Amino acid sequence: MAFLHITSPHLKGPARTTAIMQWVILATVPGLLTMTWFFGWGTLINVILASLTAVAAEAFVLTLRKRPLAFYLQDYSAVLTGVLLGLALPPYAPWWVTFVGTAFAIIFAKQIYGGLGNNPFNPAMVGYALLLVSFPVAMTTNWATPRPLAEIPGLVDAFAHIFWGAEIGVDGYTMATPLDTYKHEIVAGTSEAVFAMPVFGAHTALGWEWVNLAFLAGGLLLIWRKIITWHIPVSMLSAMALCSLLLGWDEDKYAPLQLHLLAGATMLGAFFIATDPVSAATSKLGKLYYGAGVGILVYLIRTWGNYPDAVAFAVLLMNFAAPFLDYYTQPRTYGHRKARRGVKQD
Repeated sequence: MAFLHITSPHLKGPARTTAIMQWVILATVPGLLTMTWFFGWGTLINVILASLTAVAAEAFVLTLRKRPLAFYLQDYSAVLTGVLLGLALPPYAPWWVTFVGTAFAIIFAKQIYGGLGNNPFNPAMVGYALLLVSFPVAMTTNWATPRPLAEIPGLVDAFAHIFWGAEIGVDGYTMATPLDTYKHEIVAGTSEAVFAMPVFGAHTALGWEWVNLAFLAGGLLLIWRKIITWHIPVSMLSAMALCSLLLGWDEDKYAPLQLHLLAGATMLGAFFIATDPVSAATSKLGKLYYGAGVGILVYLIRTWGNYPDAVAFAVLLMNFAAPFLDYYTQPRTYGHRKARRGVKQD
């Protein structure tokens, strides 16, 4: 009979993995509801489909590895991966896009390394990056027009479009994101002319500002519950803001600060993706460097790269640097003095 090998400590406290994952999933609910309100049922369908796919893929690999399903599935880590990937995908992406990205995230970005705690990269962002590179059309032409500008398709219409490709009105699901729109329109126009477009609302990003504020509220809940610390979100947002103020001060050339903070996946990335405890830096100073690196990379890729929203690529690149940052930012061991520098004179 095979026994489970579990290391100490053996006492169970309130901060169990299951409870942590459940709190993170709960904290995404305000953002999910806001996205559903402004952009329709597509995001909710994606989240449910991605979550079911993640659990099925994890169960499949665990069965191959002859691991007990109940023990490993009850930590909700697979569900969380599905939720985060479903939130990041375009609301009306075809079902197979969600299925392929989620299955790849679980099998090749998580389980192939040994499961939870062993993956060097954020599984959800690995799946998203794979989809963006492999299926660019499906990932860029299925964004929804916000509720004030178009009639939101009903649940049945959204379901039919996602699973069978049924037409639901072109204007309802083929709109580019505000970041993408600004980046392309500013080339031949001015910021005043671009911001006059209905998609930007009151000089921000219609609907997206409320989505980001909802994810900000969820992130603050996680900080209050001590599920995450403030270091990565604050350093990421601060670095992004500083880059925007120093390099992108001319709104006639580059997207302004409010778009970087309140459009796209900024707050979702800052509080829910970059803070992944497995693939991110773990020391306090390392977290500050890590978050700043993510923020700088997001701004650089958004401004001069080919992708309008760069959270996935920025996080994955900094995942490479996380072990390096942890190694060189280790806190001093309790009871040991700080190393002396210089030459001691008698």
